[in-house]
Amino acid sequence: MQYNKRSFFFFFLIAVIASTATSLRGSEPVRPAATYSIVAYDPANGQMGVAVQSHWFSVGSVVTWAEAGTGAVATQSFVEPGYGPLGLQLLRAEKTAPQALAALLLTDKFPGVRQVAMVDRLGNVAVHTGEKCIPAAGHCQGKNYSCQANMMERNTVWDAMARAFEAAPGELADRLMAALLAAEKEGGDIRGRQSAAIMVVNGKTSGTPWKNRVYDLRVEDHPQPLQELQRLLMVAKAYNHMNLGDDHLTANNVEAALREYTLAMGIYPQNPEMIFWPAVTMAASGKVEESLPLFRKVFKQDKRWAELLRRLPGVGQFPDDAELLKKILGLLLE
Repeated sequence: MQYNKRSFFFFFLIAVIASTATSLRGSEPVRPAATYSIVAYDPANGQMGVAVQSHWFSVGSVVTWAEAGTGAVATQSFVEPGYGPLGLQLLRAEKTAPQALAALLLTDKFPGVRQVAMVDRLGNVAVHTGEKCIPAAGHCQGKNYSCQANMMERNTVWDAMARAFEAAPGELADRLMAALLAAEKEGGDIRGRQSAAIMVVNGKTSGTPWKNRVYDLRVEDHPQPLQELQRLLMVAKAYNHMNLGDDHLTANNVEAALREYTLAMGIYPQNPEMIFWPAVTMAASGKVEESLPLFRKVFKQDKRWAELLRRLPGVGQFPDDAELLKKILGLLLE
């Protein structure tokens, strides 16, 4: 049998992982994290994501793993967190999700109690539900995604998740959220609910780690974790638009900045932050009359925003124009 350099590197990498993945070969785990989760790839933009809910504190800190340009992993049941970083290491070495999962299962002394799913940057999916996972346990694998669950009230959870994911509109995060909600509607964890998480990364790495994650949200302990996760996702969308607006403003593209700020304001109008900065941008770019209704709304919520406005000219964040400030601050007298 002949081996090329890529084959040699793959077997070398497996050997390294096998020698370092001591946790996968240690003593038998005793604490099951009953969980339903989904890993998925969006062919429209290359995003990859993982989402989870469980009756387990801080489930996102052990189950969800993802890396831009690499893939996403969910590791659960008698959870072995090592499948996350080690799986991503193999995917980073250009192994497919099925290759990576198969390799790690070979090094695991207790594969029967594991439930693991992976998706890679090309949309390849792999999933394993061990025969000793606590019922109801199973998975449903589709094109570019996998839904998996264990210790569920009913054995219909993973199929319900798959149907919801395939039917849901919106961006990848919305579709992941739809799958979680469908699982809960189907009965979910037989013990109830406690924590949830969602992570979505870009299809390509930017070279700037803090810009590679589109969403990284966790609800650590909550009576209604999915509803709270849904709320946080809405807030995160608004702030993503605010951040894009800031980037455009830095590049002196005022119109593009205002478009993003307006989108943010529409998503989360209850937050004065989403109203104040568009108003500041409008007034600073000559659209004073358009800015006044926004300033009025913010000042009615909290007059301290007016004091913040007074401080901006001194640091170059607003025109040093006494008449302009007087006009805007005059709204306080209404």
